Amino acid sequence: MEFAELREAIEQIEVVDSHAHNIRSLRDIAELYGTESSLDAVEQYRRSSGLQAISSKCFKAAGISAILIDDGLKLDKKHDIRWHKNFVPFVGRILRIELLAEEILDGEMPDGSNWTLGAFTETFLKIANESVGLKSIAAYRSGLEINPYVTKEDAEIGLSEVLQSGKPVCITNKSFIDYIFTRSLEVALQFDLPMQIHTVFGDKDLDLRLSNPLHLRTLLEDKRFSGCRIVLLHASYPFSQEASYLASVYAQVKILLPFAMLCSYPCSCLFFQVYLDFGLAIPKLSVRGMISSVKELLELAPLKKVMFSTDAYATPETYYIGAKRAREVVFSVLRDACIEHDLSISEAIEASNDIFAQNAIQLYKINIGRELFYSKASESPSYMIGTNVPEHGVSLVRIVWVDTSGQHRCRVVPKKRFDDVVKKNGVGLTFACMAMSSSIDSPADETNLTATGEIRLMPDLLTMRKIPWICIWLNGFYNEMVLADMHLRPGEPWEYCPREALRRVSKVLKDEFNLEMEECWVPIDSKPYCSSSGFDAVSTLFQEIIAAFNSLNVVVEQLHAEAGKGHFEIALAHTACTYAADSLIFAHEAVRAVANKQGLFATSVPKYALDDIGSGSHVHVSLWQNGRNVFTASNTSSQYGMSKVGEEFMAGVLAHLPSILAFTAPLPNSYDRIQPNTRSGAYQCWGNENREAPVRTACPPAVPNGFVSNFEIKPFDGCANPHLGLAAIVAAGIDGLRNHLPLPEPINENPATLNQKLLRLPTSLSESIEALENNNVLREMIGEKLFTAIKGVRKAEIQYYSKNKDAYKQLIHRY
Repeated sequence: MEFAELREAIEQIEVVDSHAHNIRSLRDIAELYGTESSLDAVEQYRRSSGLQAISSKCFKAAGISAILIDDGLKLDKKHDIRWHKNFVPFVGRILRIELLAEEILDGEMPDGSNWTLGAFTETFLKIANESVGLKSIAAYRSGLEINPYVTKEDAEIGLSEVLQSGKPVCITNKSFIDYIFTRSLEVALQFDLPMQIHTVFGDKDLDLRLSNPLHLRTLLEDKRFSGCRIVLLHASYPFSQEASYLASVYAQVKILLPFAMLCSYPCSCLFFQVYLDFGLAIPKLSVRGMISSVKELLELAPLKKVMFSTDAYATPETYYIGAKRAREVVFSVLRDACIEHDLSISEAIEASNDIFAQNAIQLYKINIGRELFYSKASESPSYMIGTNVPEHGVSLVRIVWVDTSGQHRCRVVPKKRFDDVVKKNGVGLTFACMAMSSSIDSPADETNLTATGEIRLMPDLLTMRKIPWICIWLNGFYNEMVLADMHLRPGEPWEYCPREALRRVSKVLKDEFNLEMEECWVPIDSKPYCSSSGFDAVSTLFQEIIAAFNSLNVVVEQLHAEAGKGHFEIALAHTACTYAADSLIFAHEAVRAVANKQGLFATSVPKYALDDIGSGSHVHVSLWQNGRNVFTASNTSSQYGMSKVGEEFMAGVLAHLPSILAFTAPLPNSYDRIQPNTRSGAYQCWGNENREAPVRTACPPAVPNGFVSNFEIKPFDGCANPHLGLAAIVAAGIDGLRNHLPLPEPINENPATLNQKLLRLPTSLSESIEALENNNVLREMIGEKLFTAIKGVRKAEIQYYSKNKDAYKQLIHRY
């Protein structure tokens, strides 16, 4: 069998080095420099040529197109990441999370006070996304048996112990490390960043027994982080088989091959002595040992999930040696696979390209150039979106907010101004922004808000997203969007801010009852219900929508054609309530934009055609405590399959439902939808799997019979501000918990047949506003000022649409 084609293909690949450190075989280096094979000759060449020249030679000879640098290694001297851009087209940063935490705690609080867990977390989350990936060295500190359910109390104690140890801070408390790791996974999930984990032997301060990647199984089983992508560094040697197993059974686990480990032992020792002042150890595997290890690794791990890296550090020669030996080893492994008929030559060439470049390009969403991007974009409807686009490729940033009437609005600024000014100071906006109705862009009466006064739209950098539906890299432009908080001045939230209102009531739920609310959304849009031909008609549209969702970290669980002309349902995955509200905003933005791009019109108006079924945005609610769903009953003794906490919370929501509608059904048109026999919930009741009830307990397929996992609220439509709607729901649930409200008997038949016994929910926005005006619980929890503004905007809606009967038809241009 002839392998020249395979060898040539491997030699010519422009590799992506996906794990290295800031800037050894002596014989290979001497050959590269054209010197005698001696330390003196090589060292003389290095001194006479200078670092810039030898770096250029080594990187060019290595054939590296991109490097991802973990700059957390503490060296006496090192160049910053930007310096490395002199030698390769793309350089990205891998952020070591434990080092970031230590640097934060080594600093001082702005007001001079002591660090608290809340202040640390806020600072940590703001910085942690400024990279192309994250990395943890928990194996060095407390081992890989991460507890993803570490409590806030244990983390507080851990932080206190760390601070008491003095500065410089060195974090070794396991609870605090587990807390940092878990919060970092939230960042990774939010920004679609891979998480690298050190899982290999190391210095003597590492306990190898705790570095086995199988210790990560509890973490990998946690459904909260099922969307995260974990990279096991250094082939997890000597646990290569375990790593290969994890990569084969967990879709999100990938393996990184560090081929700077391939130096033979004698030369490694020799070169270690030369660069002893850099304080680095050299891995011990021989080339033959690494070939054996890679073969073992590929027994189970898919080829699409294995990536090359040099693990280079300190000197440019380590990049060259790592890349050179990697090509030799991979050629040997793939050649043997061809001889044994496991692969054909063409399959081996494809595998080598994946291992050396494409797997990393896709995982880290690396844009090396327009030609690469366009070639990939033409092959698939998916988007190559990442946090690592070169700065010159970004032109505009949209700063997005949703107002009291539920309309999406934005200010747009150039990227340079965003980075230089807006990140820190925000952009100015009139007080009237939260007093506008769906009919006119001026402040409504009775809101107590006018055009006098200005707030600051402060971008929440954790919500920064690339915009996938705009033509990417067209003429070098690349747009982003970010959700904004409303502040009177930077650091001082405005009482009218919807996102702050949801945070505030969520904090009460957490502080008083140690509960967190999670939601999943079901936005509902000439074919019958669940029609396969109906879905075929729009399948290409939805392929692009789902690709955009993936780029925005919006997770879809299912979609289908709904009853009603042109209506489709998309079910989004559950997550914490603040994230769920943000995700729904991104989802609406994506659906409208992609539809418009294809010459179509998408709307969330509740009842555009009065003779057809309406559109809603149902929300499914569950309660979580320490990573466990506590809405579900703990045993079979529960009457309704839910816990006492779940019953009281849901009873509060049901009791306040007429007032909640002023938040979740914000337009007069909303009440054209909430009618009997339309599966929208017209009567004040609840039922088990009763889709005519406004509150429905649900038992999905994975939940044991007799138990329920969540409850659905149907009178919630796509014109509502999701943050305000959820804030009202949380506030009502808190009232149920505080007063131990009893849950009435369920209605398990069509409520319309019992209309004489059941209370009708408000039939108009006027009725829901009347209920709201008498609701002191929501008034107190939402805040008097925001409460007044909401009522004022709703009254303006009532007045306008009562005088303009056909004006509802224009709502499609606003929602």
